[in-house]
Amino acid sequence: MASRVCTKSGGFHLNKMSAVQELLLLPLALLALQASLCHGACVEVDSDTEAVANEGFKLGCISCKMRGEVPATASVNWFFKASDESEFSPLYSYEDQVGDIIDPRFYDRLHWNGSKNTKDLQDGSIFILNVTYNDKGTYHCMFNRILTYTNYEFQTNTSKIIIMNVVPRLTRGMASILSEVMMYVSIIGLQFWLVVEMIYCYRKISAAGEEALRESAAEYLAIASESKDNCASVQVAE
Repeated sequence: MASRVCTKSGGFHLNKMSAVQELLLLPLALLALQASLCHGACVEVDSDTEAVANEGFKLGCISCKMRGEVPATASVNWFFKASDESEFSPLYSYEDQVGDIIDPRFYDRLHWNGSKNTKDLQDGSIFILNVTYNDKGTYHCMFNRILTYTNYEFQTNTSKIIIMNVVPRLTRGMASILSEVMMYVSIIGLQFWLVVEMIYCYRKISAAGEEALRESAAEYLAIASESKDNCASVQVAE
């Protein structure tokens, strides 16, 4: 918005925010609108299935609660069936923030690696130390969750099956290699797109700034000419 102020010398002073300044403030405003607080979110990710002998291995088991605002309590039970066995046997249980190793084959080798300091469990993962070839087999993870509503409780059960293989050293499959390559290609592509967008925005801002300066100069010249004519008219009248 422009305004004119008459000076003692009969001239006029033009007060106007440069269009360049206005456009430079636009990215800051957009960043302020996009800024938000980061909140932790539950994502169900499949567990790895290939363990290395004599090393540690995490058996992942995640069951996300669909209604985050509803209070709940959960317990997790693990079962194990070795490759030469036909039935599952209890392996591990976790409830009320207390874990219990049931299978003697895993004594002193198994630890809780899931949600901590809460009874509302969503991550029921466990960690096996010093994996042996005898640990090869099928693992069954079961979530027992109780959702507490105002007038009633609702119980849900979630099960996940993990078939674990034990190898002498870690190998990478072709799918893993391709996915990593695609990830790097995507990152490079996004960076290139960002550079192009920055150059485009800079040119737009520069062009708009030059246009605004030309308009301001033309308006100032018109005002100065008008002021000069007014002053001449006053002198003739005198």
